[in-house]
Amino acid sequence: MTAMLASQGYSLLAGPSWNPFADIQNMLSFAFMRNAFAAATASALVAGLIGYFVVLRASSFAAHAISHIGFAGAAGAVLLGANPVLGVGVLSLAASVGMGVLGRRLRGRDVVIGLVMAFSLGLGYLFISLYKGNATDAYAVLFGQIFGITTGAVWITVLTSVVVLALLAAIYRPLLFASIDEEVAEARGIRVGAIGLGFMVLLALAVSEAVQVSGVLLIFALLVAPGAIAGRVFRRPAAALALSAGVAVLITWASLALAFYTPYPVSFYVTSLAFAAYLGVRAAGRSAGLSRRLAASPSPGRDTAPEARPAATVRL
Repeated sequence: MTAMLASQGYSLLAGPSWNPFADIQNMLSFAFMRNAFAAATASALVAGLIGYFVVLRASSFAAHAISHIGFAGAAGAVLLGANPVLGVGVLSLAASVGMGVLGRRLRGRDVVIGLVMAFSLGLGYLFISLYKGNATDAYAVLFGQIFGITTGAVWITVLTSVVVLALLAAIYRPLLFASIDEEVAEARGIRVGAIGLGFMVLLALAVSEAVQVSGVLLIFALLVAPGAIAGRVFRRPAAALALSAGVAVLITWASLALAFYTPYPVSFYVTSLAFAAYLGVRAAGRSAGLSRRLAASPSPGRDTAPEARPAATVRL
């Protein structure tokens, strides 16, 4: 990105320096970067919070399928001359409602979900092949187009994020209860089916937002990795939610900064950083677990079991 802007005559671009404040000021001096940071922050915040429940409810594959189904919506919108992000939202909402209606029956239907996902990708490719113009917008949905987002789209993204977060806050307690133990929640009078349907709708809105950052093919990283990391670090839901949102935002910010100063795309950094962070947390958890086991194990010189005592001293 830096090289491209420098070729257009921007003299203040000299690459990253040892002064991070100057680098941040440099990035935010461009309107498109301010738009990118605003929209990406709102999208990442929603993705991190929704993603925690995706992991908690074991709905990762369903979330992945919704994002791929959204590609057919984007391609169809391009064919009809509409906004591709709007197409993602419409078809994602339709798919999420269908999955939400299935409810418990959705579990164990990975084959059906996978077939629908593959069919949607094929349908999206058909729509693109039927389109006689330049289908750049539809292809951009595959891998994100955050640097090309307009000010109007930023406001739509922020307002959508506010709506999603407000709805999530409204159903937080019953959603958490139903996610931890669905049968007990239903026995307590919680409408598990309605809560599940509402959550799938929120998931579709989160996918529609995050698609601008990482694209439908790579959205899995931003939507699932922060929640998986938070679930390994904290047991308390409130702390895990805060960490998941924070990790998603930090990954997005770092990806935008790296993409600004290098020729590589944002989506590559999002997936790479998310994967590296998850591997780091897993490695740290295993190291901590090994340390605890070693600390709890008896030392060679300790006499802790009858088997280790001399036979003459064992009382029968």
